[in-house]
Amino acid sequence: MRDLIAKLASVAIMMFARALTAARALWHETGLPPRQSIYFANHSSHGDFILIWAVLPPWLRDRARPVASAEYWLKSKLTSFIGRDVFNAVLIERDPAARTSDPVEQMATALDEGASLIVFPEGTRNQTEAKLLPFKSGLYHLARKRPDVALVPVWINNLNRVMPKGEFVPIPLICTINFGEPLKVGPDESKEDFIARAQAALLSLAPAQTDNDA
Repeated sequence: MRDLIAKLASVAIMMFARALTAARALWHETGLPPRQSIYFANHSSHGDFILIWAVLPPWLRDRARPVASAEYWLKSKLTSFIGRDVFNAVLIERDPAARTSDPVEQMATALDEGASLIVFPEGTRNQTEAKLLPFKSGLYHLARKRPDVALVPVWINNLNRVMPKGEFVPIPLICTINFGEPLKVGPDESKEDFIARAQAALLSLAPAQTDNDA
C-alpha cells in the first residue's frame, strides 16, 4: 500500500509541477541524454530536482534519483515520505562531522545499482546575483569513480521566481529546462580543469539575460 501511495503521489507531483510552470524541456541537438546519466544543474530552489525529474521522458524518469540533503528531507514524516518513498532520493548528510557514509560512495553505489542522478554541484541554493556559485569537488570525484557515466549539464530558468525564498505559495510562471551536450572527465584531467569545463558547459545553457540579471 505504501508503494502505491508513493506512486500516486509521484504522478500528482509531476502533474502539479508541469501545470504550475508549463515546464518545457529543451534537448541538445544530439538528442535525448543517455539512459544512465548524471544530470548536474544550477540550484536556486528546493523544487529544482522536481522540475528536472518531471520533464524527463518516463524511461529516463523511472531511474532518476535526486541527491539531496538528509537534514532537510528527514526533518518530518511527510518530507521523509516524499524524499525516500516518492523520489527515492540519495540522502546526503551535509555536516561532515555527523556523516556515517561518504557522499561520493553513496552516489557511486546508486549508479552501480542502475540509477541516474540529479545533482547540484554548487552544494546549496544560489540566492546571490551571480549566475553560479563555485562548484564543490564532489562532481569531479564522482566522475573519476564512474568515468563511463555521462555528465549532462542542465540549466533551469525561472524556477527561482516560481518559488522565491521565504514564500510558501508558488507563483505560476513558465520555466524552461535546457539539457546540454553530455561530457566526461578526461583521463588525465585535473580537478581544476574539469570543474572549470563543467561550469562553462552549464553556463553556456543560460539565457543571455537571466532573471537574476534583470
